[in-house]
Amino acid sequence: MESFGEFTFKGNPLTVVGPRLKVGDAAPEFTLLANDMGAVSLSDSAGKTRLISVVPSLDTPVCDLQTRRFNGQLDALGDGVAGFTVSADLPFAQARWCGAAGVARMQTLSDHRDMSFGDAYGTHIKELRLEARAVFVVDATGVLRYVEYVEEVTNQPDYDAALAAVKAVLA
Repeated sequence: MESFGEFTFKGNPLTVVGPRLKVGDAAPEFTLLANDMGAVSLSDSAGKTRLISVVPSLDTPVCDLQTRRFNGQLDALGDGVAGFTVSADLPFAQARWCGAAGVARMQTLSDHRDMSFGDAYGTHIKELRLEARAVFVVDATGVLRYVEYVEEVTNQPDYDAALAAVKAVLA
């Protein structure tokens, strides 16, 4: 499934692969690479609320800001929340970025191998082979409780709405 023009990069329309998920859908299972090249799946964090922040590349200002901002909020949300940042960056680049940025609470995960996360979550930008910016909140049972697709890839997500959704799921 592909759609053209729902997302833009600096005003230029893009083709995005995958479905447009919505609140109430079952979160698609995924297996991505962690910084140590180990596999991480959605089911590994079953029983926790998951905040999934999707970015094109950690080496860009908005993606850097987005990951740092969510990382800074996770401690206040407690151990019942797992935070993931998904990009198509190589795991080695993600590890380097995390070390330089001091990001430890948001686990960076790489979709570089086959873009299967992007294909399942509707964030795979075909022309760039990067992820479109998005935020998903998945409850402990695997149901999507918040979905935000940021239609202009260079814009920031609605941090407050995403964090409010996490808090609502935890309540």
